[in-house]
Amino acid sequence: MSKPNVRRSYAIEKHSSSSSSSTQTNKNYNLFYLSKHLKKVYPIGLDKTYSFSSLSLSLSQTSDDEKLSSAFQKRQVPAAIKNVSRALDYAKPCPSEKELMRCSWITTTSDKVYVQFHDECWGVPAYDDHRLFELLSLAGLLMDYNWTEILRRRELIREAFAGFNAKQVAKMGEKEIKEIISSASLMLAENRVRSIVDNAKCIVKIGKEFGSFSCYMWNHMNYKPIINRVRNARNVPLRTPKAEAISKDLVKRGFRLVGPVIVNSFMQAAGMTIDHLLYCFRHKECVNLAERPWRHV
Repeated sequence: MSKPNVRRSYAIEKHSSSSSSSTQTNKNYNLFYLSKHLKKVYPIGLDKTYSFSSLSLSLSQTSDDEKLSSAFQKRQVPAAIKNVSRALDYAKPCPSEKELMRCSWITTTSDKVYVQFHDECWGVPAYDDHRLFELLSLAGLLMDYNWTEILRRRELIREAFAGFNAKQVAKMGEKEIKEIISSASLMLAENRVRSIVDNAKCIVKIGKEFGSFSCYMWNHMNYKPIINRVRNARNVPLRTPKAEAISKDLVKRGFRLVGPVIVNSFMQAAGMTIDHLLYCFRHKECVNLAERPWRHV
């Protein structure tokens, strides 16, 4: 073969090799670009779930609360997308219970029932009359017990007071009242029991005037919770001007055990005031619930 032919053959082979290499490079680049784009559309963190089964918002009695928790449910990625990049098949590890940041008054020695109350109920806006009556009654018991002691007997108290159905509690006679007072498992003072029964009668009257106890309570809030953003527990107030105003009106209507401090505790538990500390994982979740358009349930 002549030298010109050899050079020409070598040039053709080199060009062919270069073209093949360039084509492979372009394919790799396109795959990388597509994978990078898909990661933006389907973030890796959403391929698997942050499943907090213990953080259910079932206590709020509203259907939209399920929508909030559904954000933690697994999002299915189409098979075609999984075939494009296997990078979508793994996720960041789920945070453990110990890694969750909670309000400073929840410690490693806190009772499980108290932690559950903090994680599931405290600060969740409540619109159900039974739930509001229950939380107001439990807050009234804080004069004798702390939250942990109350929550340990919560189911027993619910059963004793007909699930906090105000109409049924308002009809309780002397015999039923004395049975509750004499219960060794409930350990409720007579004046506390009678206060709950009297408050039930007041709630029935309010229902006739405002349509529901919920409408009455949330009307004081202009149908929107107060959202506080504090980092230190000492900055969480024991009483507020709003709590004082509500307390004053409740007393005027015949309610008992509804001082400003008790009312403020009730408002915190019922999500009328969001007082989770700013770094607590529940602060953002409760704020998301609080910022929904209000509607009576």
